[in-house]
Amino acid sequence: MQERTIVITGASSGIGAALAELVGTRGANPVLVARRERELAEVAARSGPHALAVVADVTRRSDVNQAFDAAIARFGHVDVWVNNAGRAMSRNVSELTGEDIDEMISVNVKSVLYGVQTVLPHFRARGRGHIINVSSMLGRLPLTPLRSAYAAAKHAMNALTANLRMEMRAQYPNIHVSCVHPGVVATDFGLHAKYGGVDSRALPGGQSQEEVAEIIADVIEHPRADVYTRQGAREMVVAYYTADDMDAAEQRPPFFAMPPQR
Repeated sequence: MQERTIVITGASSGIGAALAELVGTRGANPVLVARRERELAEVAARSGPHALAVVADVTRRSDVNQAFDAAIARFGHVDVWVNNAGRAMSRNVSELTGEDIDEMISVNVKSVLYGVQTVLPHFRARGRGHIINVSSMLGRLPLTPLRSAYAAAKHAMNALTANLRMEMRAQYPNIHVSCVHPGVVATDFGLHAKYGGVDSRALPGGQSQEEVAEIIADVIEHPRADVYTRQGAREMVVAYYTADDMDAAEQRPPFFAMPPQR
C-alpha cells in the first residue's frame, strides 16, 4: 500500500470514507472525490498526511477528468481507481418513470464509465493499474423489489466490469479489474435513497463500513475479479442461478424477508 495513489469516489461518507482512512493510515496517497466539500475535508483530515480532497460530481465527465488531473498534479501517477459513488432509489418496477431510470444510470453506471475511461489511458501507458467497482448484492439477486432501478443499474455496472476485464486480459494482463459486492452495510446510505429509505444502521446484521473497507483494501493488495463481503453470499448467488425454478426460489428466504441493500 505504501505510496500507492488510490482514487476513491464517494469518499465523503460510508464505505468510501472508511477506505480512504484505512489506506491513508497504511501509507497510501488517497485521493478523495465527492460533492460535499465540508464532509470531504473532514474525512481527508483523518486519512493520513498525503490525503488529497477533490470536490467533484462524478456524474459529470468533466469533473471526473478534473479529479484525475488533480491526482496526477499532486502525485504524478494513479495506481488504483475505486468507483464507489452511488445512490439508491425506492420504487417498484410498476412505479418507475423514465427519469428515474435515467438518474439511476447516471449515478451508478455513467459515473463508473467516466472513471474507467478517464484513468484507462494512464494505466495503458504504464502497463499496469487496478480498477475496482463497488457494486451490491442487489446487482446479483432480486432481494428487494423496492430497489428495482438501483438493482438494474448495478446489474449493468457488473456487466461493464466483466467485459472490461475481458477486454484488458490479452494485451494488458497487469491492468486488474475487480467488482466488490456488499450486502447490508451499517451506514446512512439508505436514508439518502430517492423517495426515501430505511436507515441501514438500524437493520439487524448490518456489516460495518470498516469491515467492507478492509476487504476492498485486501483486493487492492491481492487483486481478484469478483468479491463478496459477506460469508455465504457467493453460495446464495450460485444457488439462485442454478435453481430449477427461480420463481419458487424467490418465495423463500432471504428473498422476501431481505431489507434494502447497500
